[in-house]
Amino acid sequence: MSKNKNDQVSEDNFENLEQALSKTEQYIEKNQKKLTSIAIVIVLITLGFFAYQKYYKAPLNERAQNQLFQAQRYFEIDSFNLALNGDENYPGFIDIVDEFSSTTAGNISEYYAGVSYLRIGEFQNAIDYLERFSSDDFLLSALAKAAIGDAYMELGKTEKAASNYMDASSFNTNDFTTPIYLQKAGIAYEMLGEYNKALAAYESIEQDFAKSAEARDVEKYITRAKSMIK
Repeated sequence: MSKNKNDQVSEDNFENLEQALSKTEQYIEKNQKKLTSIAIVIVLITLGFFAYQKYYKAPLNERAQNQLFQAQRYFEIDSFNLALNGDENYPGFIDIVDEFSSTTAGNISEYYAGVSYLRIGEFQNAIDYLERFSSDDFLLSALAKAAIGDAYMELGKTEKAASNYMDASSFNTNDFTTPIYLQKAGIAYEMLGEYNKALAAYESIEQDFAKSAEARDVEKYITRAKSMIK
């Protein structure tokens, strides 16, 4: 009895499977043109993407890298106006950003332009360029965030400065740069009267980055912050 019942279930399942396959075949037959068109579109998009990368994006990035060289040289010798605006033979970071914004060189030029503006005291321009910059390199991302913090400090926007310093401290934590950002954040929080946050930043230097240069005299910052907490 049980065997007959199992045989019946198997037959029913097989019949259901056959019906499902039949419906699928009917759907494919009925919509063959549409499905073929979709497949062609997918192939064309894929081919177009590879062609764009190989024949447009790669040569464009190479040209941008070649243009970037002289602007970087000016940046390295602190000739920030020339680095930004270029000379009669080579473009500066601003033109490279405008012409090659979609390339890696265009993106890194956003960073260089932002830091250059920071160095010559044009703080809002520095923020504008640095905030557009993005990178998978955590160290470079931290440097950009800290530079934005410096620009906001110069503009008297201390709360935004503190926020950016804390963001910078969260990237690629290390004994060299992270305590610098934490100390800057602590000072900014003190200026805002947020002494608990300042204390937390200073204590993080003491506890987590004891080997850093900032840790050597962080105790005085901790004492000062504690004295201000009511």
